[in-house]
Amino acid sequence: MRAMAYETYGGTEVLAETRLPLPKVGPGEVLVRVKCAAVNPVDWKIMAGGLDPLMDVVYPVVPGWDVAGTVEKVGIDVPEYAEGDEVIAYARKDYVHGGTFAEFVTVPVRALAHKPASLSWAEAAGLPLAGLTAYQLLTRLGTGQDDTVLIHGAAGGVGSFGVQIARSLGARVIGTASPRNHDRVRALGAEPVAYGEGLAERVRALVPDGPTVVADFVGGVGGVTREVLHDDGRHASIADPSVLGSGGEWIWVRPVGSDLAELGRLADSGQLKVPVARTFPLAELAAAFELSQGGHTPGKIIIEV
Repeated sequence: MRAMAYETYGGTEVLAETRLPLPKVGPGEVLVRVKCAAVNPVDWKIMAGGLDPLMDVVYPVVPGWDVAGTVEKVGIDVPEYAEGDEVIAYARKDYVHGGTFAEFVTVPVRALAHKPASLSWAEAAGLPLAGLTAYQLLTRLGTGQDDTVLIHGAAGGVGSFGVQIARSLGARVIGTASPRNHDRVRALGAEPVAYGEGLAERVRALVPDGPTVVADFVGGVGGVTREVLHDDGRHASIADPSVLGSGGEWIWVRPVGSDLAELGRLADSGQLKVPVARTFPLAELAAAFELSQGGHTPGKIIIEV
């Protein structure tokens, strides 16, 4: 199969198009023929060695954790899926090796969900990792209709999902963003506030008693969170482990198929949209990574295989 892979840590120069054997399909797994795969910052951070202290690596590495495609083959004891089914997955494995920037990838059934009918292949590929991150943080904090939620980074890849998901849970949402993104944040369903100096005062002007839930999707905002949080509030971060010292939770997204199916339901009901900024062919993965590294793309970057 065609795949983009690397044999050592480094920048985009280590990526190369190559031919690899089809992966074996173990019990409880399916082989997915990849239609589209989404780029996430974690992909190039892993390639640079950023997660070396956490995860074992087996070279050659095919990067990529987000996928949308069709079931090519089912392993032993997989009654939930059949060949030809359209599926999506956050396909992270327990070690770094066989990812989604290839023609085929194996995925454990626990990480799979059926593709939402309302989404294109590109949109569906952009949903799993970022959508699950936002969904799992907000539901872990018990977000509901009685809450006012402050989302740090509301215009970002995860934050934009967070706004929509919090609204679907019935919460009022305040979202931090640069002024140029305020219209976008407002369109997603949040009340925008500018980040930076004076943020705490601006949040308090909107929510005098403080938000009951704070979701940090950017890091470096722990001081503001503690300053504005309601006395009985809950908070969590995906980027700042120091929240553990102030009663918060540090969230690392899990590949849970049932959660992904709920995101699909929200998409099909019109409550969740997946913005796609740009698509690239598989051979241009390095260019897609470089665009992601710029950090200002208003939507998902998609690889069409």
